[in-house]
Amino acid sequence: MIKTRFAPSPTGYLHIGGLRTALFNYLWAKKNNGQFLLRIEDTDQTRLVEGAKDNLIKILKKMNLNFDNTPIIQSERLDIYKIAIDKLISEDKAYYCFCSSERLDKLRAEQQANKQMPRYDEHCRDLSTDEAKQKIEAGEKYVVRFKIPSNTIVKVEDLVYGKISVKSEDLDDLVLLKSDGFPTYHLANIVDDHEMEITHVIRGEEWLPSLPKHALLYDAFGWKKPNFAHLPLLLNPDKSKLSKRQGDVAVEDFLTKGYTPEALLNYIALLGWNPGDDREMFSLSELEKEFNLAKVNKAGAIFDQVKLNWFNAEYIRQAIKEKNSGYKNILAQAKNLVPDTYDVAKVLQVASSRLNNLNELKETTSFYYDLPDYKAEMLIFKKSDKEKTILGLNLALEIFNTTTDKNWQEENLNKTLQQTMKDKDLSPGDVFWPIRVALSGLDKSPSPAEIMWVLGKEESLKRIKLAVDKLK
Repeated sequence: MIKTRFAPSPTGYLHIGGLRTALFNYLWAKKNNGQFLLRIEDTDQTRLVEGAKDNLIKILKKMNLNFDNTPIIQSERLDIYKIAIDKLISEDKAYYCFCSSERLDKLRAEQQANKQMPRYDEHCRDLSTDEAKQKIEAGEKYVVRFKIPSNTIVKVEDLVYGKISVKSEDLDDLVLLKSDGFPTYHLANIVDDHEMEITHVIRGEEWLPSLPKHALLYDAFGWKKPNFAHLPLLLNPDKSKLSKRQGDVAVEDFLTKGYTPEALLNYIALLGWNPGDDREMFSLSELEKEFNLAKVNKAGAIFDQVKLNWFNAEYIRQAIKEKNSGYKNILAQAKNLVPDTYDVAKVLQVASSRLNNLNELKETTSFYYDLPDYKAEMLIFKKSDKEKTILGLNLALEIFNTTTDKNWQEENLNKTLQQTMKDKDLSPGDVFWPIRVALSGLDKSPSPAEIMWVLGKEESLKRIKLAVDKLK
């Protein structure tokens, strides 16, 4: 069975790149009728953020990336890693290292001064078992390092980057167990992937340099290697690495701002992968069928906020039009953003064609709840005059005063205005412009019929009367 995993560290927010990694793992598992598993990598105790683990799980569920297991927590598995360490030491594939941080800092500085690649100099590699035991019994602090085999060409295949070949002398003896008794990423990662029977390790490109080391660790344990696929970096438009310095990168930030889970997933699925044609709109179930690791690109993918806005606007409009599964969430969020003076569903429907995200509702719909104090001159269109403007407004008052509540619908209101304009030989600037300004107090807003439909008869007539008074 195909098994993939998402293995975040609970050190803060879920990065949009982390969401892309989770999505690709999820899609590959579901496409192959496999399992998508979750593992929390919390062995770096110094970087843990309280509540981050629960928040990660909550965000994944909100994004509908549901995992098929009880999450594996690495900090609860220290005994298992200790067994793995003891095995490697007993087989002379790992060793105790007693070098102080001061010695290592000095070594690194000397290597950099000599323009050498910083790496451990194997100072403790040949300590005898007795010497190591004496140091441990004396209370000296230590780490455990992996013995990189000498004079070896490490060959490993990546499903995205192809064949990778590295000389073992270019690798240093990596730390497997830290002085606090917790494993490093490298050891815990290998042990857990093996025990969880992970078939495909799909992770970010930043872990590609670790791949030869991990391949050697698998060989040292005598375990079968999983398939590896490293995903291209997400980049800012200026080709720099996507980071918070240039804007939002946390999934929570996007959700809070009114981006829908469907739009986020659809957009990030296309960052580094494409279906091989011009299609752009995919539901999660469609992505499960179409996704293929063979179509993941090597090149870094540009995270384009403008393009994300386009996707989000499309999903908002689609949800409102079709009243689909995402509509309930959109409506609930809208109700938290605007007062309920008027029917929020109507407000949302009228505003939907102008929204990139739901948070824009606050600004784009404020005129419904608080009419701006506009100047009378705004009511007169540049190709009209005061007399025709007053005529257009008074005609609106006359005809809409007799309009029944049943007929107070957008389409009917628009037809009525069109017919009045035609019958009186007036232009849109004589009728539609002043009524729209009267209703919104703005020079740019939805159509008069849309606004009146939302405001209702009483408030609409009140605002038009106010406009007439302004022109007297």
